[in-house]
Amino acid sequence: MAIDRFGRQITYLRISLTDHCNLRCVYCMPEDMTFRPNAEIMQDDEILQFVRLFSKLGFTKIRLTGGEPTVRANLVNLVHEIAHTPGINSLTMTTNGVLLSKLAHLLAKAGLKRVNISLDTLDQEKFRRLTRWGKIEDVWAGIRAAEDAGLTPIKINAVIVKGYNEKDIVDLARLTQKNPWQVRYIEMMPFAGATDFQLNQVVTAEEMKACIEANLGLLEIANGGRLDGEARLYHLPGAQGDIGFISSVTQPFCAACNRARLTADGRLRLCLLREGEVDLLTPLRAGASIDELRQLIVDGIWVKPWGHGLEQGIVPLNRVMSEIGG
Repeated sequence: MAIDRFGRQITYLRISLTDHCNLRCVYCMPEDMTFRPNAEIMQDDEILQFVRLFSKLGFTKIRLTGGEPTVRANLVNLVHEIAHTPGINSLTMTTNGVLLSKLAHLLAKAGLKRVNISLDTLDQEKFRRLTRWGKIEDVWAGIRAAEDAGLTPIKINAVIVKGYNEKDIVDLARLTQKNPWQVRYIEMMPFAGATDFQLNQVVTAEEMKACIEANLGLLEIANGGRLDGEARLYHLPGAQGDIGFISSVTQPFCAACNRARLTADGRLRLCLLREGEVDLLTPLRAGASIDELRQLIVDGIWVKPWGHGLEQGIVPLNRVMSEIGG
């Protein structure tokens, strides 16, 4: 069992399969991003070794992230092996959806349970501006394929950026009226690479909520007021789906945090918005025993920080978002 010094049991691991991505979202990475050579990131057998080790430490939920996880070679087989690892009872994925129309059914058959799909705007021109390269019709095809494959309930992640897509907040909320989806609005978080942009273009969860209520009516509290993962849930009267707000910047949920992250280059990152990491891949490749790796993980989890330091002006600068996996 992995417990930190604050008594939180850590049972949820987010694994970045790659730092590579087929989009270049303005809040995530520069357009001329240089990615790590494949030899520097975890290979399939290394990922599976870590999954087995974390499962024996009481981790039961895994989310696959990137970069963009669907660009990883041999993804379907990797999903199958992770999904069938004893102790892992929830395997999900966060994706931009671009390749889901081709992969959704294969991933569902392999054992993937559900997907979160990033969609920051419903407007093609804005989508192109935000992602720099993307075509929104590819994402819509991916959403429908995921639904058809049973990767549900669908969760739509929208990062709201001042000057780019704050006028799309209401249209995104309307998606929940006729679809059993959860549309989740995410406050933009500061990382290396585009830090000034990220700090100056934030739209807060309260501002998003006020915008929705001014246009669509008062939101009702959903899920009994409990967090759904990171999201505080609300409901439009008569809607099929829910609306969530992930307010990592203005209303952090650190007390309920049960997660850790494994970066694509095999480092255990203890908090998304802190720089502290434990290198696991180097010892693994140097021949460290299972017991030695286990101790590295247990010791690392123990010193997991309570939360971020944004209020004190502490911004993580050692990685851009795509290198962490969100």
